[in-house]
Amino acid sequence: MLSPITRREWLLRTSCGFGALALSGLAASAASPPNPLAPRKPHHPARAKRVIFLFMQGGVSHVDSFDYKPRLAKDDGKMLSFEDARVLANSGMRASTHRVMKPLWKFAQHGKCGRWASDLFPEINKHVDDLCFIHSLHTEGVAHGPATLFLHCGSTTFIRPSMGSWVLYGLGTENQNLPGFVSIAPSAGNGGPRNYGNAFLPAVYQGTALGKAGGPVSEATIRNLTGPLSAASQQARIELLREIHAEQLKRSPGDAELEAVASSYELAWRMQNNAPDVLDLARENKETLALYGINEKRTDAFGRQCLMARRLCEAGVRFIQVTYGDSSANPAWDQHSNLPKHGDHALAVDRPIAGLLTDLKRRGLLEDTIVWWGGEFGRTPYAEKNGTGRDHNPGGFTVWLAGGGFKPGYAHGATDDFGALAVTDKVHMHDLHASILALLGLDHEKLTFRYSGRDFRLTDVHGRVVKQLFA
Repeated sequence: MLSPITRREWLLRTSCGFGALALSGLAASAASPPNPLAPRKPHHPARAKRVIFLFMQGGVSHVDSFDYKPRLAKDDGKMLSFEDARVLANSGMRASTHRVMKPLWKFAQHGKCGRWASDLFPEINKHVDDLCFIHSLHTEGVAHGPATLFLHCGSTTFIRPSMGSWVLYGLGTENQNLPGFVSIAPSAGNGGPRNYGNAFLPAVYQGTALGKAGGPVSEATIRNLTGPLSAASQQARIELLREIHAEQLKRSPGDAELEAVASSYELAWRMQNNAPDVLDLARENKETLALYGINEKRTDAFGRQCLMARRLCEAGVRFIQVTYGDSSANPAWDQHSNLPKHGDHALAVDRPIAGLLTDLKRRGLLEDTIVWWGGEFGRTPYAEKNGTGRDHNPGGFTVWLAGGGFKPGYAHGATDDFGALAVTDKVHMHDLHASILALLGLDHEKLTFRYSGRDFRLTDVHGRVVKQLFA
């Protein structure tokens, strides 16, 4: 005769997979694993606590926006020889002849620092005294896919953790009720989820995607935050999972997969009770909505993304990516044959980004938040195929940063007279990664993870901290 079994024994025998749904942080027993997302001390005193990365997918033309080159206007229309990494990769030729094309937007000096910038981004130009420009950035990869992966992960081809995952792994998160790493409207192409993925880092450090590039703004949220169960029923389910979790850990102490999945369910439970408020933009007043250009046709979509980024930042999310892109095969800023299209994209992002900078500054958040703006590469100073657009240019381009210890009203490095190649105080993408990590209190050489017999890091075996960028 079979002896009767308790309810707990029945659950343990019949639900091995069930145990993977447990909630690690909710179990109060000594067997509970340490929280992998708990805040951790940095390697050295930090100037910044978090990052908002405004990713301009496709590559904004630096010579039409923030890198003033009078030589382009002077030699407009001339056929000149240029060294070009993309031409070299495609044809094996180191140099080729192209028609120089002048900027399509007028440059002028702005702010107390007298920074040269074009009228492509008139609202951002009002903030140049708060911005730190790098005019000598160069990177790896001549096509969007490799260059985008390198921008986010520090590698053009290998599966590597994204920068947000590295930051979350190094510092943990300030808010245990929200994801520590969020990617708003990421693109499905050019690396897709790898650009916010954890690769070989534990799964708990993967980014959480809100919506997708080119998708409806209504989809830029966390799915399944609400369900058909009442609060009492949800609480009862959680209590049951607590019991299962504690018993499973007794049987499989140190099971990394169980702990990771359990942590994700714990976070999901906490998010159900907290995230809806953070993601509800209706809680903002009319003045703030107008600041970001919300409810206006051209700026509404990206304005909502930027405001959401501010709310997540304010709530303690460690790393926030905001992508301006689209779901088509050609990324938004990729104008090979129609450079005037840059104007349409600029209208969509200029006011929201300026609004974000204003909002962060007036709330005291810009002091310890790094705002990073840029694409995977720049554009060429010449017309592609003698047409009306510009080709990819990884050899020299511009990004800007604000807050978090970066030097305001400062311009670092330079490209040549045409804006083709970085020549003065060159900054590699590995150097930029190392410098951002440094202001977060992380030593890029010490931020490592052992995998397959080797210690890996975001900057691989490269990178240097560019201290001239720091205030």
